[in-house]
Amino acid sequence: MENIILNNNETCPVVGIGTFMLSPKEAENSVREALKMGYRLVDTANAYVNERAVGRGMRDSGVPREEIFLSTKLWPSEYENENAVDETLERLGVDYVDLLYIHQPAGNWLAGYRQLEKAYREGKAKAIGISNFEGKYMTKLEAAWEIIPQFIQVEAHPYFTQKELRETLDKYGIRLMAWYPLGHGDKSLLQEPVFAALGEKYGKTPAQIILRWHTQMGFVVIPGSKNVAHIKDNLDILDFTLTDDEMAEIAKLDRGERYYHRTDAQLAGFAAWRPSFERK
Repeated sequence: MENIILNNNETCPVVGIGTFMLSPKEAENSVREALKMGYRLVDTANAYVNERAVGRGMRDSGVPREEIFLSTKLWPSEYENENAVDETLERLGVDYVDLLYIHQPAGNWLAGYRQLEKAYREGKAKAIGISNFEGKYMTKLEAAWEIIPQFIQVEAHPYFTQKELRETLDKYGIRLMAWYPLGHGDKSLLQEPVFAALGEKYGKTPAQIILRWHTQMGFVVIPGSKNVAHIKDNLDILDFTLTDDEMAEIAKLDRGERYYHRTDAQLAGFAAWRPSFERK
């Protein structure tokens, strides 16, 4: 497994298993099987309502806790809940997480970020991050943080490389963890001729070429799947390296075009909604 070094000298694998939109049963199985086949990064969130299942999958895998980089996110409804971090740890069945995010710039997000900073100081989170912070929200946070985050999780793929945001990230050494790394399964992206040609050259699928592009961009990828074969394929990207010329050719695809467009009304809804957490 390849790892990157964070701005606080912690390390993180470049490829992980994501659990967004997986049911508890699916998440438990995917996490268990992914860890058995060599994954060491697991990503979940309060809002996915599968943290307990993720914890079970980790324990059932037989992989020691200290070898797993575990990432989760506080939902806006929990930003002002002083017990939110401890409740999250309880659901996961762990004493600490390796990375703790605030999930959305909604509600009292600064109170949420203060919770992350407190958890970091207390050793309950080895790294902290922000999810879906861009533009004016990133500017406001930059002026308010006491501890610089180690990660941001945002949409990123060859059609949308977050070029503008990365100027701020590079200034602070903040790493990018990509969601929608394959363009939300968009066939037009997967069928770009450059990926077919490179796939033939390296004996890989277009999806594997794209995931490798992410890691060579310095991004961390967390593709999620309930299909064990797909999980295995998503990890099989570290035995080849794209050349500088090939990376430059892929760079030409950047359109500044995202798939997900968030509205202020959605942010208001995020602040009002509270997950129905798993009971067992």
